[in-house]
Amino acid sequence: MTEQRLQHRDGDYDVVIIGSGIGGLVAGALLARYGKSVLVCESHSIAGGAAHSFERQGFQFDSGPSFYCGLGDRASINPLRQVLDVLGESLEAIAYDPLGHYHFPDRTVPIYGDGDRYRATLAAVTPQGAQEFAAFEARLLALYQALRPIPTLALRADWHLALTLLRRYPGALLNLLPHLGILQSSVGQVMDRTVRDPWVRRLIDLECFLLSGLPAHGTIVPEMAVMLGERSHSQVDYPKGGSGAIVQALVRGLQRWGGELRLNTHVQEILVQQGRAAGVRLKRGGELRARTVISNATIWDTYQHLLPPNAVPEPVRQAALETPAVHSFMHLHLGIRSQGLESLTGHHVVVQDGPDLTQPGQTCMISIPSVWDASLAPAGHHVIHAYTLEPYEPWRSLAPDPYNQRKQDRSQVLYRALEQVIPDLGDRLVLELIGTPRTHARFLRRHQGTYGPAIAADQGLFPSTHTTIPGLYRVGDSTLPGIGIPAVAASGILCANTLVSSSQTADLLAGLSS
Repeated sequence: MTEQRLQHRDGDYDVVIIGSGIGGLVAGALLARYGKSVLVCESHSIAGGAAHSFERQGFQFDSGPSFYCGLGDRASINPLRQVLDVLGESLEAIAYDPLGHYHFPDRTVPIYGDGDRYRATLAAVTPQGAQEFAAFEARLLALYQALRPIPTLALRADWHLALTLLRRYPGALLNLLPHLGILQSSVGQVMDRTVRDPWVRRLIDLECFLLSGLPAHGTIVPEMAVMLGERSHSQVDYPKGGSGAIVQALVRGLQRWGGELRLNTHVQEILVQQGRAAGVRLKRGGELRARTVISNATIWDTYQHLLPPNAVPEPVRQAALETPAVHSFMHLHLGIRSQGLESLTGHHVVVQDGPDLTQPGQTCMISIPSVWDASLAPAGHHVIHAYTLEPYEPWRSLAPDPYNQRKQDRSQVLYRALEQVIPDLGDRLVLELIGTPRTHARFLRRHQGTYGPAIAADQGLFPSTHTTIPGLYRVGDSTLPGIGIPAVAASGILCANTLVSSSQTADLLAGLSS
């Protein structure tokens, strides 16, 4: 299929998408690739949602995600990689190993993508625990290998999925049968059957928390299986130019196939007429008509702010608004002098002493991406992004002076974590930006600045891309399959494929494999 430019009346589209997060951009770019007239509306001046980049004084910062895998490997099953391939776009990605260092109260350990080195690290700490982890890992990697032949790009969120899988991947479905029993299980259930060593159990809890915001008993098995599989069979890598490079590639793909992105275009309301979505009303006035509307806003913002009060039955709205949410974050974005830090590695996770990894301040994530991509900082400097969970409620109504004081106080846990990695950090500091849950909520327009839904494995699946309103769909981290860059990219794929025929998707897959 060749590139195309679609003509349509101004204000009349096949699809309008609210928000330019990864899920919205993936859905929009794929639908444009399928031949739909698509408009993506972004309220801010920068595309990307939680994955955007921003610049201050020559330092280029990632706003959110910092762990990536398989971006530069065409053999990877990363959904984002597959989307970029069919859009005709590419990313330059910098591979590295170790993945990072985990700093526990009693020891620091390197964490490798390479499976043999990872297991050797565990054996140096606890030989018995390493054996138990090998059994745990083998169970999850067997599922990964069974999932691998079915590309995410083939999936959809309707009954046609069964026909697609039976026609195109019958052998893969047979190979999946032995694993059906754990597809909806929690990682904790597999861990309970294979791992007794307390140190390894804590490590697995930590790995799950970094993936989903929940410990092992709240994280579904496929999420962890794909993470371990990709880490060991593909490559851990970082997009040159930061997370903004991913966004730029998706925007290029959207526009290459005739789609449109409008920045500074704040959607006030989803238009619902005669019971179905009919377009959107803009905050600054005017309406955009569309046969289909896709919300990349969170489930809470969609049902509380974007939909008219009587658009859905009250029980439906309440059920959506009662979806449990992961806390927001405290952020530090720092620019520092890098002299003498030549052996510094790029990722660190500092775990404070205490039983619950998910408590605010308990687990601090640190990313120093200029270790791999020196273009992100002025010569002789590094960029740092450090973050930890932080509840929104205490920040809600603070006046400026108490707000600023609390901001300084609550950032100290991140500084203490950073000083475990760079002891003389204070002497190196040249730029400091402190973000709070209010910052997160304001700049990302996310309900209470949340990281996403806290839907534990035993509470069922994330909501589907479908809604009860015909013509209205949702994508992003509050839809199936959940939180993280690969997951939100997958949500965009599921939504886009559901809006076209299975034969169109088959044609797209044929182009991918040719």
